[in-house]
Amino acid sequence: MTHRPRPGSRLRRPFILGLTGSIGMGKSTAAAMFEREGVPVFDADAEVHRLQGPGGALVAAIEARFPGTTGPHGVDRQKLGAHVLGNMHELAALEAIVHPAVGKAQKRFLTRHRARDLVVLDIPLLFEKGGWRRVGAIAVVSAPAWMQRKRVMRRPGMTAAKLKAIRRLQVPDRVKRARADFVIETGRPKSATHRQIRFIASCFHAR
Repeated sequence: MTHRPRPGSRLRRPFILGLTGSIGMGKSTAAAMFEREGVPVFDADAEVHRLQGPGGALVAAIEARFPGTTGPHGVDRQKLGAHVLGNMHELAALEAIVHPAVGKAQKRFLTRHRARDLVVLDIPLLFEKGGWRRVGAIAVVSAPAWMQRKRVMRRPGMTAAKLKAIRRLQVPDRVKRARADFVIETGRPKSATHRQIRFIASCFHAR
């Protein structure tokens, strides 16, 4: 794990730590470890799933813009992915529906936990969509490229072409590592990763 204190950053309540990492790097595992340390975590992906799930607030708007991509169980992510992956215009249309709703949920989360020392915003596209500007520090999860590929290719419906398309949309791991305040190495035993997380959490407790 590396740590680079951000010049001019100061401890405020709650201190907002942005957690990010490329696909298959172990971000969900890291987020769960922060929660085990008692740190509230806002999971942007989970919020998107909720908004697009059965009875979700965005299902009707997504069906109207992308006909045939929803059903009784909400948004069919495979069908929707086929519409937007590799098509920047369609992806932008989807983001215009999803991002404002996720942003509102994030604000509610921050209000709910405003008395805490530290909160984590788990945001996959923190660098890609400018979210890094709104956090006090950044933690990037990272693993060797071969391990990333192995993890991702085990996912249902994943193909080499799909992985390549997803990678094109993401800032490279080496760039994320260079811009991070903390780099959490996940290509090692989970106990070692957990020790890194415990250390990071301890850095932000009020003294």
